[in-house]
Amino acid sequence: MKTSKFTKFAVIIMVILFVVLSVISCTTHTHSTSSSKIPPGQAKKMSGSKSAKAYAPGQQKKSR
Repeated sequence: MKTSKFTKFAVIIMVILFVVLSVISCTTHTHSTSSSKIPPGQAKKMSGSKSAKAYAPGQQKKSR
């Protein structure tokens, strides 16, 4: 079976396009969250402390 030049060219373009799209889609996304948006219980778990009191906004001492 004989293949035309156009068919070979189309297959090569499709393979290159597939490889390029595969490489472009392999990116990592990092999400940064500030500590003020994390609930006190979750902040406690992340730090390993026994009490969430230090992370609750209503329990913070006001400094002058």
